[in-house]
Amino acid sequence: MQNRSDFLVLGSGIAGLLFALRAARHGSVTVLTKKAPAESNTARAQGGIAAAIGEDDSLDLHVADTLSVGCGLSKPDVVRGIIAEGPPIIRLLESYGVRFSREPGSEKIALGREGGHSRRRIAHTGDATGRSIEEALLARAEADPNIRIVPNQCAVDLIRRSKISGGVEAVVGAYALDSATRAIHPYLARVVLLATGGCGKVYQFTSNPDIATGDGLAAAFRAGCRLANLEFMQFHPTCLYHPSAKNFLISEAVRGEGAILTTIGGERFMESHPMKELAPRDAVARAIDREMKRRGEHHVLLHLEHLDGARIRERFPVIHETCGRFGIDITREPIPVVPAAHYMCGGVIVDAVGRTDLPGLYAAGEVACTGLHGANRLASNSLLEASVFAIRAAEAAAADLASIPDPPAAPEWQVGTATLPKESVLIDAHWHLVRKLMWDFVGIVRTDHRLELASRYLGLLRRSVESYYWDFVLDSDLVELRNVALIAEMIVRCARSRPESRGLHHNEDHPGEDPSLAVDTILPPV
Repeated sequence: MQNRSDFLVLGSGIAGLLFALRAARHGSVTVLTKKAPAESNTARAQGGIAAAIGEDDSLDLHVADTLSVGCGLSKPDVVRGIIAEGPPIIRLLESYGVRFSREPGSEKIALGREGGHSRRRIAHTGDATGRSIEEALLARAEADPNIRIVPNQCAVDLIRRSKISGGVEAVVGAYALDSATRAIHPYLARVVLLATGGCGKVYQFTSNPDIATGDGLAAAFRAGCRLANLEFMQFHPTCLYHPSAKNFLISEAVRGEGAILTTIGGERFMESHPMKELAPRDAVARAIDREMKRRGEHHVLLHLEHLDGARIRERFPVIHETCGRFGIDITREPIPVVPAAHYMCGGVIVDAVGRTDLPGLYAAGEVACTGLHGANRLASNSLLEASVFAIRAAEAAAADLASIPDPPAAPEWQVGTATLPKESVLIDAHWHLVRKLMWDFVGIVRTDHRLELASRYLGLLRRSVESYYWDFVLDSDLVELRNVALIAEMIVRCARSRPESRGLHHNEDHPGEDPSLAVDTILPPV
């Protein structure tokens, strides 16, 4: 079955849907989504989208905060260009049906504050901003006759063909595994957008949904794209710690409203930082990690009970309701929290409009490395970046479309002959080993010895997975395991290439910043 369209989008978060809506003005669009269309990191974003629209705010202040948190690796021209688009992006999203929260009795957008920001500049819809954006954009996309959304399709690999002129290989589609039938089919297009999100599932503990297995990163690397700065995995400081809870984030906006952190014994530990609980995420996550290890405790406490209960219930209805289901009344008792892998600040290298190293392939959102985040992401800059690059990529791709011929037919995927059940224990074991190893050896705090051990073990694991990957009839677990093993190894390669501590990469053997290393860590394809 040869599925064809002008544009192929892998992923249905904010980047994929905005690109699809803009590209649909110029041609047919197929959106492949790994599970249900609404399942994405976007839908889980609680805090909001950063934009300098407050009366006491400015472009220069937002730029300065972003550059400060990026620890010398954010590109000033890229930062200014993206930040300048903040106010127009807020207006665009509202035109698509997103209704941001307003100040009481006013039409003025209510603004929250998060770590690293010097002003209130987070536009939000309560504490479910991402879900509101996802629902609004998805409704528009489903109503567009030029857009077809195909659920339960796990991208396996990109399809490349030589261009007629120059012999340069171009991306002309992707192979996707239907999780229901386990059949793999080619989807062909003249332009392909990677909007596959991040790779939080590389780690044992993450705020990300189960789909965040680095599929786009791995596929792009195998196809010939460079990756950059994978050592900078952002760990969100506060995820709910409860035996029955999975991947539930406690928004940084909670601390923006005055919540404080303490040990289980009630001792505050952020007092020594100039910004206290509103320090950048890397500083707060390391502080929590340090206290947990020093005291041998499994979590710390986040306190809101000293704040106005009615205000907390109104501002954070999802957090209040979810914690309540686990027996925690956040207006009366503290929330047990731990750090968890949250956001990949590196990714596939792209230019100013989202073009990758390969003709025909664009990338936007968490999968892309644009130069905005540098060594650490300023909170709520991610939805802004994804929106800006989705629109830029759609405009550039539409301009390119006329000069791109229809791709030739692609060969059907050659499936293996063995079945998986007898090897399922092996797959489960590899999954556990990769994620546990990454958490213990390549987590919030690293050492040369841990990284060397991780490199050795992950190399063996990845080669083991590859050795039997092609022999079996694939299922999504095996496809994802292949990607997780590769990206884990690439994260370690990047970390070992940076013998210093900068932003999200903290190595106890190299505790200071090295000015000579204020450059991107670039992985050429192998």
